[in-house]
Amino acid sequence: MSRIGKKPIIIPQGVEVKRDGLRIHVRGPKGELFFTLRPEIDFVISGSEVNVSEAKVTKGSKALWGTTRTVINNLIQGVHSGFEKKLEIHGLGYRASVEAGKLILSLGYSHPVEVVPPEGVSFSVEKSIVTISGSDKVLVGNMAHYIRSLKKPEPYKGKGIRYLGEVVRKKAGKKAVAASK
Repeated sequence: MSRIGKKPIIIPQGVEVKRDGLRIHVRGPKGELFFTLRPEIDFVISGSEVNVSEAKVTKGSKALWGTTRTVINNLIQGVHSGFEKKLEIHGLGYRASVEAGKLILSLGYSHPVEVVPPEGVSFSVEKSIVTISGSDKVLVGNMAHYIRSLKKPEPYKGKGIRYLGEVVRKKAGKKAVAASK
């Protein structure tokens, strides 16, 4: 039995959930998302909640049950309130700005780096903090990972792009050897 899979998903007001075969459509104020389920998993929409269960009991269905429930919950939460990731930029001369929806990064390269957001994702910048927001949790997380990979934090000075609150362990640099002879 999946402890997570057994929990019902509460549908908030303003969110509409529909079933189309093995596909679930979720529509809300922040947009519309869909997900195709595996045939081993079934779900029932009753009133203002969704219940996920196993259609066929197999070895893999037990593993998919809780995961599918979490994915459906993320769809509902995404179209209702959305998701966001925050990145902070550290380093002298490293900057970020938003122009015409694109994120422009100055990261010490000979050219500025432009990041075009996919549909459903938006950027905002305040000082050295970049906020990535959208309704699809996977898309927001992938965009944050991509931006971080443009200039990962280095361990000697800590310069680079990191998640807000991420701690970068610093290494000791080379020690100057005192010539005593």
